[in-house]
Amino acid sequence: MSCLTEIDDPRSPSNGTLHDFREILVMAVAAMLSDCDTVEDIAFWARKKETWLRQFLVLKNGIPSEDTFLRIFRALDPKHFEAAFRRWVSGVVGALSGTIAVDGKTVRGSGSGGESAIHMVSAFATELGVVLGQEKVAEKSNEITAIPELLEALYLKGLLVSIDAMGCQKGIARQITDQGGDYLLMVKGNQPTLLAAVETAFIDAAPIDRHQLAEKSHGRLVGQMASVLPAKGIVDAADWPKCKTIGRIDSVRWVGDRESALEQRYYISSRDLRAEALAAAVKSHWAIENRLHWVLDVSFGEDGSTIRKDNAPQNLSLLKKIVLNIIRTDTTHTAKASLRLKRKAAAWDDEVRMNMLGLRPLC
Repeated sequence: MSCLTEIDDPRSPSNGTLHDFREILVMAVAAMLSDCDTVEDIAFWARKKETWLRQFLVLKNGIPSEDTFLRIFRALDPKHFEAAFRRWVSGVVGALSGTIAVDGKTVRGSGSGGESAIHMVSAFATELGVVLGQEKVAEKSNEITAIPELLEALYLKGLLVSIDAMGCQKGIARQITDQGGDYLLMVKGNQPTLLAAVETAFIDAAPIDRHQLAEKSHGRLVGQMASVLPAKGIVDAADWPKCKTIGRIDSVRWVGDRESALEQRYYISSRDLRAEALAAAVKSHWAIENRLHWVLDVSFGEDGSTIRKDNAPQNLSLLKKIVLNIIRTDTTHTAKASLRLKRKAAAWDDEVRMNMLGLRPLC
């Protein structure tokens, strides 16, 4: 909550503001933690919990209206909000290890009436399951422009950054290594010369290392074979700095007695990866889909949100990620409960909510 004090109030003092800006943000975080997904829910929850909130907040003029909450999120500078979020995350998670997955998600409900839905690129620490930052993709642009901005704000030294084919760009690879990290990039048709070289290498040479695994879940069986080769002589190090490994993942799925076609995915990495490590890193990358994007849609109703104006969609998306991180880093007695049940517990139990937020009464 102390990080929220670093965010500038977007309102003009001359307008005679009735409600404290930081108190509004605290109420929004507490309400979102308490299973509220919309601005309407947030305002209604705050009115019902006014007595509890007054233990921690002054609330000089009572609880703001739904319109006030919405105006704040429309006007709030998302860059300031994001900067405070990153400072908070760095203090909460401490030193990181493992993989940072970078991927984009469209907030589908934010587009209507001729307006394009916003697209957010997020960085996700796969081992901890927490969001490290987000960047909005500019209109009429794509993830290639947003990823460098997102990476620039992150500490990458010693970490492996995994990105899908959209982020397989020479400049992005160079930026990651310049910041002390390693890259793992999926290679597809947007880099035809590189893809042809990697494909040919696996046809012409026997991989030095292979790792096979099979996993069964949700009624289907997935078999994979990870293969790796040294990149020297195959990948131009001038274009792809410090590239050490090329990899291929062969996948087949069985649902009942039906077998899918063989799928082959190719990768390059600046880290000297064994086949088993490649398989683990690729698997961890997809955690951003299952543990972030899916959760935002199913548990937080992000795609169902119809907030579209100004900065509100971006700010509300970040608010959901703040709450997700609070839950994922929770060490209270509810720590072993599911994300859904933790939000329920915070909604039902004032003490659970207070402890998860780290709030202390004013007196």
